[in-house]
Amino acid sequence: MASAGGAPAEGTPDAASAEAGFARDMSVHHQQAVEMSFIVRERTDDEEVRRLAYDIANTQANQRGMMLGWLDLWGLPKIEAGAEPMAWMRGAGGSGHGGHGAAAEEGRLMPGMATKAELRELGGLSGKEAEVRFLQLMINHHNGGVAMAEGCVERCEVTVERNLARTMVLGQRSEVELMVDMLRARGAQPLV
Repeated sequence: MASAGGAPAEGTPDAASAEAGFARDMSVHHQQAVEMSFIVRERTDDEEVRRLAYDIANTQANQRGMMLGWLDLWGLPKIEAGAEPMAWMRGAGGSGHGGHGAAAEEGRLMPGMATKAELRELGGLSGKEAEVRFLQLMINHHNGGVAMAEGCVERCEVTVERNLARTMVLGQRSEVELMVDMLRARGAQPLV
């Protein structure tokens, strides 16, 4: 929060904090989940998949709005030019985000995120093929999101943000279990 003079109030996270990094990075991560959910809803008539995609889109759009709102409240940028995604996870004795370099080499902005080619592929599929690919991509996406949310639980000091991160961990783990079952029902398995 800014003080009357425009300077950040005492105790407000700074741009390099875990709080700001998590809010920025998870907002980007969530935006892609929303995008994938809208893609599959247009590509299948399966009510179970459409309902899951709707739930993911609504939950993650709402959480994204909260995180962007916190950045506004704190007077911090929503985009940090030149900052490496998830660099905040290396702070406070952490080991980083476990393979971001490999993720970047594969065209992934952050672990779990789909590449542009995978998004194009999803948009070109329909019916059961679209359902299977969506579930596979979203399982990976959620697993990457869980790792990031766990990083905030460990590093973030703002209670409301840490609590949201805990909620994300629980919710996304539960959805991963559901999606694995949905994949199996379609005769498919998660990606390795």
